Amino acid sequence: MISTNEILPESYASYRREVEAELKRIIGSKPSALYDMLRYHLGWQDAPRHARGKRSGKFTRPVLCLLSCQAVGGNTSQILPAAASLELIHNFSLIHDDIEDASCERHHRPTVWKLWGQPQAINAGDSMFALAYLALLKLREKGIAETKVMRAIQVLGEACLELCEGQYLDIAYEARGDVTTEDYLRMITKKTAALMAASTSIGACLVTEDEGIVSCLHEFGKSLGLAYQIHDDILGIWGAEEKIGKSVKSDISQKKKTLPVVYGLENSRGKDKQRLEKLYSQESIEGESVTEVVEILNRSGARGYAQDLEQQYYHQALTKLEATGLDPSRRVPLSEAARFLMECDY
Repeated sequence: MISTNEILPESYASYRREVEAELKRIIGSKPSALYDMLRYHLGWQDAPRHARGKRSGKFTRPVLCLLSCQAVGGNTSQILPAAASLELIHNFSLIHDDIEDASCERHHRPTVWKLWGQPQAINAGDSMFALAYLALLKLREKGIAETKVMRAIQVLGEACLELCEGQYLDIAYEARGDVTTEDYLRMITKKTAALMAASTSIGACLVTEDEGIVSCLHEFGKSLGLAYQIHDDILGIWGAEEKIGKSVKSDISQKKKTLPVVYGLENSRGKDKQRLEKLYSQESIEGESVTEVVEILNRSGARGYAQDLEQQYYHQALTKLEATGLDPSRRVPLSEAARFLMECDY
């Protein structure tokens, strides 16, 4: 039986197919060892070149871009290159993240660096980054004005810088024992929310001249990005491994300062606090120690706190969406996509 939280909203599923088709046009099917790595990472083929029918990833950012375009009355087919560009940037970051985190699997498959080595995986990620900006230039062929294309390039470039800074903070926090909830929120605002906000604002600014609407959709994407990352943090500790496509509790093993961990370190008391601080002062956390961390987090109320904050940002996103003043019928696909992202368990 398929659970309700696995069923994509109709508009989400349709746009995801369109984005994947655009990505295939951009990347192509020519025989190339470099492009084989990109096609493998995106889930289109196994290594070596065997076609693979299973789609990889949710295509969250490009779909939000297209839904924002639709909401302001735009022609989504006209901005498909921008949507594809956002997915390419997201995957550039994933390939590099896997190297930096020494992650051996993604979606139950070996990561690019694990198969081809770190140097070649860096090349694959860099290629994704370059293709993203070339894709944005294709907007001119779709009839998008040069000024709007340049704005999209600027918005995406600024988001990429924030993403890289967020990743820097994420790695730096692993060695710190004094990370606060405020530090954590600053990190995910950059690492996750910035690209989500760019997705919704690019989808709007390529179509409308109404800066108020663009600003509200930017804030909608930002708040949704914060909720989305917190949701992912919760799944990273309490989710089902077969659903999320990576080892459950790997965030703990890597000493990632996700929200439940930061809350636990700040709010545990007595022996629990001492033990948690000791475990996170070690070089790594393995085996039964991982289970012990989860037990301490459970006692601290970290899961409930994270779920409450997730809902707070989710409802904040819906408030920003309503503030656009757009007709409710135009807002529904975006609110449905937001709900799906908050309910999905992978």
